[in-house]
This record gives sequence, C-alpha cells and structure tokens, in this order.
Amino acid sequence: MAIIFSAVKPESPPTPAVLMDAAAVRRAVDRMAHEVLEKAGGARDLVLMGVQRRGVDLADMIGAEAAAVEGGPVPTGTLDITMYRDDLMALGRLPRVGETRLPPGGVDGKAVVLVDDVVYTGRTVRAALNELMDFGRPARILLCVLVDRGERQMPIQPDIVGRTCQVLPNQRVDVLVPRLDGKLAVVAAATTPQ
Repeated sequence: MAIIFSAVKPESPPTPAVLMDAAAVRRAVDRMAHEVLEKAGGARDLVLMGVQRRGVDLADMIGAEAAAVEGGPVPTGTLDITMYRDDLMALGRLPRVGETRLPPGGVDGKAVVLVDDVVYTGRTVRAALNELMDFGRPARILLCVLVDRGERQMPIQPDIVGRTCQVLPNQRVDVLVPRLDGKLAVVAAATTPQ
C-alpha cells in the first residue's frame, strides 16, 4: 500500500490593493501644499510638523512644494508621539521612540500644520496636539493628512486631505514612502490577525 503525501501550501496574504500610485500621491501633495499656503495665509509664519514616521516624509514633500511656490524655505520639524499615546502600556516595556525636532524659532505664534499619513480614530492626532502644546503656543494649528479613512473615535477632523478612502474594517491603509519602503504609494492591506 502506497501512502501519498500532498503538500498543502499555506494561503499567502492577498496582494495589497493600490489606492494611489506615485503620480496620484504627488498630485495630492502638490494640491495640499497650495491648500496649506492658502489656509495659513502664505509661508511667513508657517511651520510644518511631520508626525513620525511617514508624516515626516509627507511634511518634507509638502514643504518643498510650498517653498517652490513661495520662493523661500518653509520650516519643518518632527513629532514623535510615542510617549503621548493613550495605549503606551500596550507597546511593551521598551517602546521605540523616534525624534522630535522643532524648527528654528519654535512654534510660538506660528501657523503650525500637523502633517500625518493617515487619520483614522483620531488618537494619533490627539497625542500630537498634546505634545505640540508642551513646546509652545501656536497661533493656529491645522491638520493635513494624505488619507482620511474615516471611523473616528474622537472629535477630530482634518483641514486638508489628499484623498478620502473607505476600506473594510479588516483592512488597514498604508502610505509607502521611498525613504522607508522604497516606493511612493498608498495601499489597502488586510490586517494581520493577532
């Protein structure tokens, strides 16, 4: 009697769906830069603060476009909200903390634009606002995000949005940037079971 074994391959995760390719992201960033300048009244007292990690890259992209339009540099900085999260204990004993860097001149009296990749529940934005207020008193704060996926848990709404996307509850929206991911895109991927 012969025994036959068949190899059963485990299911591979589905390929992420591309919501925005590189050209679409660049178009959105260009439009967002113009909206930032319009809402802030120009670049005179403007500061862009990118939320770690991918918000930093987007803030740099928006800042470069705004600088090209205005003919001068737009100050940028970074915020790492890790220690301001409301779920800090869930991150474990040694959470990975990134850099927080204020631009020269700080944020006092400035029109500060918080730049993040995706707004979802609103909790990251709440943490970013708390951290930002520890560094000074901006004249105004605007929220600029590449993707708004809805489903807020807090009363927070972006002022400037690259694209609004609805995805299934078991999906996440990932913004890919060249520095970290090797390409520029926005994809929807299935969440990994925990």
